[in-house]
Amino acid sequence: MDLKQLTKKFMNKIPQPEGNYKCYSVMAPIIQINDEPHLLFEIRSEALKTQPREICFPGGRIEPDESPMNCAIRETSEELNLSPSGIKIIGPLDFLVLPYNLLLYPFLGFLDCVDPEALDFNKDEVAEIFTVPLKFFTENEPISHPIEIYIKTNEGFPYHMIQEGKNYNWKSGEYPVYFYTYQNHIIWGITARIIKNLVDILKTCD
Repeated sequence: MDLKQLTKKFMNKIPQPEGNYKCYSVMAPIIQINDEPHLLFEIRSEALKTQPREICFPGGRIEPDESPMNCAIRETSEELNLSPSGIKIIGPLDFLVLPYNLLLYPFLGFLDCVDPEALDFNKDEVAEIFTVPLKFFTENEPISHPIEIYIKTNEGFPYHMIQEGKNYNWKSGEYPVYFYTYQNHIIWGITARIIKNLVDILKTCD
């Protein structure tokens, strides 16, 4: 391969996170209640194998040849039984690269003409829905309990090939875990992290 061929390989390359990641999208849906913006949340069905009864936003895995934004619209449409035409994207939030090989693309969206009391959501995936005024999150800081991320090597790791061997000083880090309490609901984990990012963006724009 000569320099011309090498340069051609990078002409239209779009940088991606290095590694093997499962890619998901979620929608943080805004609805209007009495002319006030609320965030709409789902409580996952008990029948689901992963994270039953947890509070979340609509979302799911990105299909082949599907954009993150289109995935967020599709999943919101499927889970809330809404027409995609009534789901408006306001804009992307900051994407998350999570320590368990997962890449998450959140979007802020607006659900047009939705009455949460009359919403016929998908009972196979969603047990309940509820809303929280957006101002609750802008006026209340979450509780933060960071957890430590550290390296654990597998059996047979070739310590003889690295400096200091088993005494190598691996780097560690912190993973932020946030908690919001609204009435009898505890909103935490990735969902709370997305909310915190949304609030930070809103405050930066002030």
